Amino acid sequence: MATRYLLGFDVGSSSVKASLVNADNGKCVASAFMPEKEAPIMAVKAGWAEQEPESWWQYAKQALQKIMAESGVKGDDIAAIGISYQMHGLVCVGKDLKPLRPAIIWCDSRAVPYGEKAFNELGAEQCLSHLLNSPGNFTAAKLAWVKENEPELYNNIYKIMLPGDYLALRLSGVANTTVSGLSEGMFWDFKENQVAQFLLDYYGIPASFIPDIVPTFSEQSVVSKEAAEELGLKAGTPITYRGGDQPNNALSLNVFEPGEIAATAGTSGVVYGVLGEVGYDKLSRVNTFAHVNHQAADPRLGVLLCINGTGILNAWMHRNVTFDMGYAEMNDLAAQAPIGSDGVVIMPFGNGAERVLQNKELGCSIHGVNFNKHTRANLVRAAQEGIVFSFCYGMEIMGQMGMDIKKIHAGRANMFLSPLFRNTLAGVSGATIELYETDGSVGAAKGAGMGCGLYKDHNEAFATLEKLQVIEPCEKDREAYRTAYNNWKEILNKNL
Repeated sequence: MATRYLLGFDVGSSSVKASLVNADNGKCVASAFMPEKEAPIMAVKAGWAEQEPESWWQYAKQALQKIMAESGVKGDDIAAIGISYQMHGLVCVGKDLKPLRPAIIWCDSRAVPYGEKAFNELGAEQCLSHLLNSPGNFTAAKLAWVKENEPELYNNIYKIMLPGDYLALRLSGVANTTVSGLSEGMFWDFKENQVAQFLLDYYGIPASFIPDIVPTFSEQSVVSKEAAEELGLKAGTPITYRGGDQPNNALSLNVFEPGEIAATAGTSGVVYGVLGEVGYDKLSRVNTFAHVNHQAADPRLGVLLCINGTGILNAWMHRNVTFDMGYAEMNDLAAQAPIGSDGVVIMPFGNGAERVLQNKELGCSIHGVNFNKHTRANLVRAAQEGIVFSFCYGMEIMGQMGMDIKKIHAGRANMFLSPLFRNTLAGVSGATIELYETDGSVGAAKGAGMGCGLYKDHNEAFATLEKLQVIEPCEKDREAYRTAYNNWKEILNKNL
């Protein structure tokens, strides 16, 4: 029997990545991303961030051409396609299914007042019990901004969609979306198990703007003849999976069940945990969305903690404090300081307002430096510890929601390359950390394999996921880690 392949796309704000996975052995045979330099983000005004949806299509096409040429795989060999995408964006299309304006992407903050007004006027109880979040700066609030500020354009809207929905539209000519996607845009009512009509009514948005809803794992649509000719794919190839980047990252790490956690720590850091019952944080310090395997009768919710100031603090330390060494040497230097950095404490909140702190903008601050005994080793260790402690602070909120965190899955990348960072996170949280080799486009490809029935479940799909390392909490240092964390938390609470 001919080898079957799965194609995954990951639509990010800096690039679009494509990967081909051998469905039979689970191995990635080729990956590429475009553009090779970071994709432009248009910022016409302060706080705005837009991208042309057409650019995502062009990048996807270029990345696909590269991996097809490199692997020698033919369009006929691809069994199914999966899509991961940057969350919370807004794409507006007219009746010709072409974009009416650039996409307003996740990091655009213009809609904050529209979400806050809705939260205050509809009430916290209504919003949190139905949406599980404040309307915030999510897709629905972005659409409310368009309605008020671009009324002529708004009147020409036929459908609204998320970035992944748009790529699926270009592949198939069909507009549809998922419950998981609608939940991240604040369009899903968990209490009524339907589109959030009360929020549409509040904003005056017609329900007809919402595309048809398809299951996350299913034949959502198929590649059109036109797209097949343009891309070198086979017409009729099914598109069978779609997920936002953080739910998809969790899927890529085989995180599906309650209590399982996926973590990333790049410029910003994310802890994404699965909750097995409908719940929310009353202070909206973490966000709750439908996970990729959510069902109303068997809830699987993704609770998302985002810390803006993680790897960016470590990079700042590298540029300004340890500029004469590489990151590996920097990690070795930090390890020379004791747990707790001998009393030096750093708050890592220097990259904007933090949702986990109820949108306060504390800035980064350094405490407890003694000029007679502390060195840059103390500063570098305190920075990494501060990042870990901010994670643990958010994980305590997740614990209050009923999540029992015993295992953290992560890719071996960014901050997780630091042994000190990994050991501190395991030591403070008490959780075992498992590091894997994977990425979003590979995960999307395997999600497609689940959606088309090549894999019976997620365990079969990710049976070949390569576990690179396991970090267990060090019991003998547990008390020292907890003391350091409590000291950090005490200083944080004084500054809140």
